[in-house]
Amino acid sequence: MIELYTWGTPNGRKVSIALEEMGLAYQVHAINIGKDDQFAPEFLAISPNNKIPAIRDGELSVFESGAILTYLARKSGQFLAAEGSGDYWKTLEWLMWQMGGYGPMMGQAHHFLQFNPGLSEYAEKRYGTEAQRLTSVLDTQLSSSEFVAGAHLSIADFAIWPWTSRFDYQRIDLNEYPNVKRWYLQLAARPGFQRGYDQPASGHTIPVPTA
Repeated sequence: MIELYTWGTPNGRKVSIALEEMGLAYQVHAINIGKDDQFAPEFLAISPNNKIPAIRDGELSVFESGAILTYLARKSGQFLAAEGSGDYWKTLEWLMWQMGGYGPMMGQAHHFLQFNPGLSEYAEKRYGTEAQRLTSVLDTQLSSSEFVAGAHLSIADFAIWPWTSRFDYQRIDLNEYPNVKRWYLQLAARPGFQRGYDQPASGHTIPVPTA
């Protein structure tokens, strides 16, 4: 059974959603980052960068959410097209887009807009504007495809969607991005997303944008 070390953040939810959608058996170990559990020696042995999520599968441990998603897709044979195909590279493109831009920039928007408002007008404008730009990029992509990487649900969706779910932290009105809103609500209605969102189980429900 896969052991998942996680907390209720966008990066953590990527992997719990993937595990639910793939139907893989897993056991959750809560790493409370508010109490510095991520610095415990036993966790650092699995995730040397002291970040969640991480997994252990038998003797193998994997950290970094993008690597974990790719590993799980290969293990399950789901949500990642055949290696070398056009759909395979499209999925990896959007996975890397999330890892390199969407996640880090949204995280900065959260830091200044949600948790430290008034600290830096420059930072709020910089990251708030970038959050809007990236959401616009996503909206354009979803205007011509049902899911982020094309016609099929993929690990790219698992990576991107949890960050979109914090639209309120980013001061993003999803009504201004109708394709993102359609995709967001479509995935929010899936039981696997609902179960994966609430890990470690604590009664969290998926945010719903206003009409």
